[in-house]
Amino acid sequence: MAEEGLRDDVLFDRHRQLGADLEDVIWNMQIPAVYGDQDPDDEVVAVRTAVGLFDISALNIIHVEGPDAAEALNWMVSIKVPELKENRARLAMELTEQGGVRDDIMILRDGPEKFRISHGGGDTPDVLARAVQGKKVTTRKDTDVHILSVQGPNALPFLNPNCEDDLARLKYFEHTFTKLFGKDVTIARCGYSGEYGFEVHAASKDVVDLWDTLLEKGKPFGILPCSWTTIDLMRVEGALLFYPFDMPYEHTTPWEIDWGWAVDEDKQEEWLGKEACLAAKGKERTKIVGLTIDHNEGVEEEAKVFKDGAETGVVTMPAFSRYLMRSLALAHVKPEHTALGTRFEVRDSTGSYQAHVMQTPFYDPLRMRSVPEQYK
Repeated sequence: MAEEGLRDDVLFDRHRQLGADLEDVIWNMQIPAVYGDQDPDDEVVAVRTAVGLFDISALNIIHVEGPDAAEALNWMVSIKVPELKENRARLAMELTEQGGVRDDIMILRDGPEKFRISHGGGDTPDVLARAVQGKKVTTRKDTDVHILSVQGPNALPFLNPNCEDDLARLKYFEHTFTKLFGKDVTIARCGYSGEYGFEVHAASKDVVDLWDTLLEKGKPFGILPCSWTTIDLMRVEGALLFYPFDMPYEHTTPWEIDWGWAVDEDKQEEWLGKEACLAAKGKERTKIVGLTIDHNEGVEEEAKVFKDGAETGVVTMPAFSRYLMRSLALAHVKPEHTALGTRFEVRDSTGSYQAHVMQTPFYDPLRMRSVPEQYK
């Protein structure tokens, strides 16, 4: 059982058997930061070349249902929720009144009046309570659902023969209610790895069997259980942002993290933070960039970035990618210093290192791995 006050994950025993100490906590759930002596770099290789299995049950899932559900969610986020098609999903910005990122959330539509929210550590429940007040909407936090992420080039050939539906037909950010290895699940084509993959939502009564079956039946496909440290490594390689770690300033706007694609600027209805957000476009105080650093290790988080001796920014997430054989970092710098090739000095407690701006994502710059043309 989890410690008092923390959410339970019925897979805890499986993680302990793999050598995880479960001392790290995110979103009020203990997570396997590493698996014993298993090297996270080897897990990256498994995901990039074969298939990896992650337990991402720490994500929070909230069901939002009723005649006014679309209207309530439409006020809450920056995208046009009523236009979202059934069995599809979109990432959206949930903003403060000052136009800053409050949370990045996934909105999934399961039916005309049925939605799910997937979110991490922001104050989404409080904002949702405001959004549904006085409306014909019910909300329910799903404390039973567990989420397994199956990522990598072998994900489809492994899962598809064992699934009741044809997963090859799923478009990016589309989901289906089906059976996997005989268990009732929801499978979405998405992930946080920079690879083609799927997220499997299952009930707690089924997920242990699913975990065991996936690891056993996945052996011929090269499957490996993967830790949250591996998620961090791959998200840097893929330049995938993580709230709030990549939003280091107060009221960091979507424009400052290049997430304008998650803001429907022509949305006519009022939405939380709309006026401030739209007014902030073109007035960015900082911009996010990818850095490659002349170092044989990852630099420290919050390392300072200097240009011509003057401080110009901060590293939000560093990593040494053994797969790419480079020291990488996501960083915020002043907008005038974002051109490809711009050189910096990065300083942390271990020393000073030369760096320059590189095209992101560092891995698969055209995102052809996660969204190949034939599966868009």
